[in-house]
Amino acid sequence: MKRKVLKVHPKDNVIVALQNLSKGEIVSLDDVDYVLLEDIPAKHKFYATDMKQGDAVTMYGVLVGKVQHDILRGMRMSTENLKHAAEPYAYRAFQYDWHAPDISKFKGRTFNGYHRNDGSVGTANYWLFIPTVFCENRNLDVIREALHNELGYAVTEKYKQKTKLLKELYTSGKNIDAANLDVTESVVHTNRIFKNVDGIKFLNHQGGCGGIRQDAAVLSKLLAAYADHPNVGGVTILSLGCQNLQTQSLLDDIKQRNPDFNKPLHVFEQQQSQSEDELITEAIRKTFLGLIEINKQERKPASLDKLTIGVKCGGSDGFSGISANPAVGYCSDLLVALGGKILLAEFPELCGVKQELIDRTKDEASANKFIHLMKTYSESALKVGSGFHMNPSPGNIKDGLITDAIKSAGAAKKGGTSPVVDVLDYTEPATKPGLSLVCTPGNDVEATTGKAASGATLILFTTGLGTPTGNPVCPTIKVATNSSLAKRMNDIIDINAGLVIDGEKTIEQMGEDMLEYCIKAASGEIIPKAVQLNQDDFIPWKRGVSL
Repeated sequence: MKRKVLKVHPKDNVIVALQNLSKGEIVSLDDVDYVLLEDIPAKHKFYATDMKQGDAVTMYGVLVGKVQHDILRGMRMSTENLKHAAEPYAYRAFQYDWHAPDISKFKGRTFNGYHRNDGSVGTANYWLFIPTVFCENRNLDVIREALHNELGYAVTEKYKQKTKLLKELYTSGKNIDAANLDVTESVVHTNRIFKNVDGIKFLNHQGGCGGIRQDAAVLSKLLAAYADHPNVGGVTILSLGCQNLQTQSLLDDIKQRNPDFNKPLHVFEQQQSQSEDELITEAIRKTFLGLIEINKQERKPASLDKLTIGVKCGGSDGFSGISANPAVGYCSDLLVALGGKILLAEFPELCGVKQELIDRTKDEASANKFIHLMKTYSESALKVGSGFHMNPSPGNIKDGLITDAIKSAGAAKKGGTSPVVDVLDYTEPATKPGLSLVCTPGNDVEATTGKAASGATLILFTTGLGTPTGNPVCPTIKVATNSSLAKRMNDIIDINAGLVIDGEKTIEQMGEDMLEYCIKAASGEIIPKAVQLNQDDFIPWKRGVSL
């Protein structure tokens, strides 16, 4: 029988509704009966005790807020009666004892990836177009249409067919409103001539000039990280010529990141070209020759310690921290125990669990680096009248994430329980096996953009409300927190962690399923929905205030 309610942690004084509950209903948990004083929608919480104004509310075993007026047991938690609060944090000597999970099912397992000369292994083989400045975005769009359509990487054919059908109906004077626009074209094309090239990707952005010079410098390091990414086989750079981000600066950053960088790389500068036609023609010609070259590479077995998985949540709901995120966390612990790398980012969404993460950090220098990055980030938000407490979106709040500390405590579950081996600033590469914290905003695309820059070769992305987010070079695997979403938006969801809420899977079983899926995705045996749909979202962070 499906449970109605759940207390996440023994210390909690709030209880989660796993299904819609009605006012006056009596629910039982651990031999205690609770009379509900209000309707409690699924994913929301009700208070387990009477409380006085200013009393602390605990969920996930940590402080998540303080009540704003006297509360009666059985009342619903809301923004009207609860405000964000979190414990202070500081470095302290702490002996963290980690109990690694049983990895016997995965011992000796491999995935089939693309081996690079620097020892890294990609889960895909992409050709990447990089503009040094937004002025080149239009040229990238022209090249994208030409290459995608002719080489079998476009996913818009069925929509072209729908538009063609509408045009035919209109010109023949027929009713458009009632027209059947179903077409049979698949989004996964089979007419690719380069069988070992998984895609041609384009990093359109709005930077490279204007703004401040520091923005261009950060962007250069970000683009260099993408050029050096294990999933990238070759690069074409398009430059205008006069922009702040000079091509040589980008090339210098690539070499600084990887002195042995030797991928095919072609540079075209428009202000040195005879015409736009010449620029685009030569870019296509040289890229085509490059595609021939990287198509010679083939997938080969690699041990699981070569995987780097970024963990992310977006469009989160009240089940995120109960089903999908803890299951991703168990998957994370499995990979760490196998010698792989896990990247946990979204610093505004680590609020409330900062002390726990500090206590889990292996060395004092890394812990102090985390404290410095977190405080600097928080202070920059406060200076403009904002703050981490304003992180939850209207959609988050509507689905039960009332304070940032509640959202953060659930979000941090994605990182599992292993020790923190490193703390990385934006664009810094992950070099140590284990769990690393990466400084990024909580914003979905800015965060995934940053994870890929730090070396994620797959991203596990949990969502309770649904989001189409993907990444140009890092296959993004979507995990639903609830079965309703998995069924309703099955065109973008890969894994249904709602089975945990339904009582059909344990957290541990779901985590093992996720790692199995990641192995298949890393081997090209399964193509995640975001990859099939070319959901190639890319937003550089300018280091301004973004939550």
